[in-house]
Amino acid sequence: MAKLELITKDITILDLDHPGAKDPAYRARRNDLASLAAYHRRNGLEAPRIEYTAEENDTWRIVTERLDPLHEKFACRVHVDARHRLKIPDDHVPQLCDLSERLGEFHGFGLRAVEGLIEPKIFLSGLGEHIMFCTQYIRHHSRPEYTPEPDIVHEVIGHVPMFADPDFVKLSLLIGASAAEANSEQIAILDRLYWYTLEFGLIEEPGGIQAYGAGLLSSFGELSHAFTDEVQRRPFNMEEVVATPYTYSNMQPLLFVIPSFAALCREVESLLSSDMYRLS
Repeated sequence: MAKLELITKDITILDLDHPGAKDPAYRARRNDLASLAAYHRRNGLEAPRIEYTAEENDTWRIVTERLDPLHEKFACRVHVDARHRLKIPDDHVPQLCDLSERLGEFHGFGLRAVEGLIEPKIFLSGLGEHIMFCTQYIRHHSRPEYTPEPDIVHEVIGHVPMFADPDFVKLSLLIGASAAEANSEQIAILDRLYWYTLEFGLIEEPGGIQAYGAGLLSSFGELSHAFTDEVQRRPFNMEEVVATPYTYSNMQPLLFVIPSFAALCREVESLLSSDMYRLS
């Protein structure tokens, strides 16, 4: 298989509604971190060590203080336990290289610094190689509850702890291996599957329905909203999931509930062998 070229969104371009769009210091900082990540990635180096500022560490602390009680109430048990086992701090931004080393001791997943948002095929294909691409910049301090793009809060608080679970890892590897060989129509199917599971998925646990998707676990707005009457929570149905478009810009109005990660793995295996997927 030919090596896929990693192309990222130009991080120097911010939409006017981005909280940091009119903050030149914030923009310069993001650009510096992105350039550093790009250099390390292109040269096959581990994630660079970043000396985070007091303001950046304060933003991290504010977010975790708001998320911690919500996690105790709404996060799946795998996430809560693994976050402690990985020693993810509450009071400062962690270093990706240190977290990657600790995470690798579970099921071999590693974290690779990336300079910005990357296209779905590349991101998903990385999962098939036990790689989670992560940004290292943090959201703007004026809006700690919101980010219009993946930042280090989303990556580390949302995604990283879940890779401590073997069935979650199996699921990620299934999606990743398929993405590497997928055409554009199949990528669209996998992208929607990923969105409604690993980004915004809910799971049945003995104590009730809990969150496991990174988009929920990293956002105190989304996580609390997910359990209100404003959200439809439906049993997971693969045909409905892959046919349902999603939007980044609003709170999610529809979420799907899986019975277990093992059950979801079986659903994904069935999807990948189905005519709906193979003939796309």
